[in-house]
Amino acid sequence: MSKIGIATDSHSGITPAMAEDMGIRVLPMPFYVEEECYYEEVSITREEFFEQLNADKKVSTSQPSPEAVMEFWRDALKEYDELVYIPMSSGLSGSCGTAMMLAQDEEFEGKVFVVDNGRVSTPLVRSIMDAQEMVKEGYDAAKVKEILEAEKDKMSIYIAVETLEFLQKGGRISAATAALGTVLNIKPILKLGVGLLETYKKSRGMKKAKKEMLEAIQQDLEVTFKEYHDRGDAYLLVATSADEETTNAWIEEVKEAFPGMDVLAGNLSLGICCHTGEGALGVGISCRPKR
Repeated sequence: MSKIGIATDSHSGITPAMAEDMGIRVLPMPFYVEEECYYEEVSITREEFFEQLNADKKVSTSQPSPEAVMEFWRDALKEYDELVYIPMSSGLSGSCGTAMMLAQDEEFEGKVFVVDNGRVSTPLVRSIMDAQEMVKEGYDAAKVKEILEAEKDKMSIYIAVETLEFLQKGGRISAATAALGTVLNIKPILKLGVGLLETYKKSRGMKKAKKEMLEAIQQDLEVTFKEYHDRGDAYLLVATSADEETTNAWIEEVKEAFPGMDVLAGNLSLGICCHTGEGALGVGISCRPKR
């Protein structure tokens, strides 16, 4: 039987230490602060990232070079016969498309299987856990890819942002809308569907935004993902760019709203934080893929 490895990129929010504990590999993704290149959780921490972001420095994400991706795979294939690579969604970054192209190279064909199932941050972590579960069940890498991609729409996540500043900088809203929203204490709720980040609702204040996100999750559990929820295959997710105290309080709110359901919590990846800024709160659902 082939030895199958699981890998992702740092847009999953998985740190090197977490990756070691999980038994997976993580490709660090490059960031630019002004003109200087950094790598998430390797040469720049979350704290340093937010310091630069809040100091109005120009912060942007970038793609790793094709050679960096291939070297990462080559190293992994020294340990594994096959590799399931689950990067950030192609809807949010061109790096997934580049990886899929590289996987067709003769060196990697039949060995590296790139999954594009529209995930980032905590939903991506859940997909990695699903992949690990399937490998333990005896599925080969090609089948794991097939199942994950077939079930890619069985996920939703809602994110309420504390500030409109970074949505404006990213061109998602106008300067006038941002200014008016700040005066009126508008907290947009973004929805991350299959790889696309779009506006879901606009709320007056974070308290109302949290209530509306929990109501959206309730609706998803009762309607959209009812089949999965009824058999215990719907998982709750939390992802934030807030401080530890605010994050822990939000996790408790989610648990209280949905007693008996486990909550997988993590950080919004820095790629998403470029758009949300600090203080964003997210909640979502991911369903166990059907076999």
